[in-house]
Amino acid sequence: MKHDDVWKRDEIESPCIKVCVVHSEARICTGCLRSIDEITRWSRMTPEERRAVMDELPARGAQLRKRRGGRAARLKR
Repeated sequence: MKHDDVWKRDEIESPCIKVCVVHSEARICTGCLRSIDEITRWSRMTPEERRAVMDELPARGAQLRKRRGGRAARLKR
């Protein structure tokens, strides 16, 4: 079995892109934009529930684009 076979699930459409990091403030995965609860329940969701989550994902990306200042902001202090 190839390593990628673990990530592929033919029966479930998944937005996972193998970048699994939870944003500390937004509490969503920075890769797929799902919440921890959505990721956990994904395999048990109905196709309709998964589609509803998929429809919401594009709008969630804006939550992660907010800059906190980074290095430049720290140097100004």
